[in-house]
Amino acid sequence: MKTMKLALVAAIGAFLFASNPALAADGAAAATGSSLAGLGAGLATGMAVLGAGWGIGRIGSAAVESIARQPEMAGRIFVNMILTAALVEGVALFAVVVGLLGFNKA
Repeated sequence: MKTMKLALVAAIGAFLFASNPALAADGAAAATGSSLAGLGAGLATGMAVLGAGWGIGRIGSAAVESIARQPEMAGRIFVNMILTAALVEGVALFAVVVGLLGFNKA
C-alpha cells in the first residue's frame, strides 16, 4: 500500500514538473505556470530526498540485523553498507540537481 501511495505522489510530482505554463498575454497567467513548475520541481526534489532517506534507513537496519546475526562479519558488512549508502546518496544528489535545474528552465 505504501508503494502505491509513493507511486501516486511520484506521478503527480512528475506531472507538475513536466507541465509547461500556458503562453498568455498577461503576466498573471505566466506567473501561475511558473509557480506550478516550481511546485513540481520542489515535489520532485523532496521525493528524491525522502526516497534516499528511506533507502539509507533500510540499508542501515538490514546491516545492523546482519551484524547481530553474524558478529564476525561486522567489518565486511559495514564496508558494504557504507558503499551502498554512498551510491544511494549520489543518485539522490543527482535527482535533486536535475529537479532544481528543471525549475530554472521553466
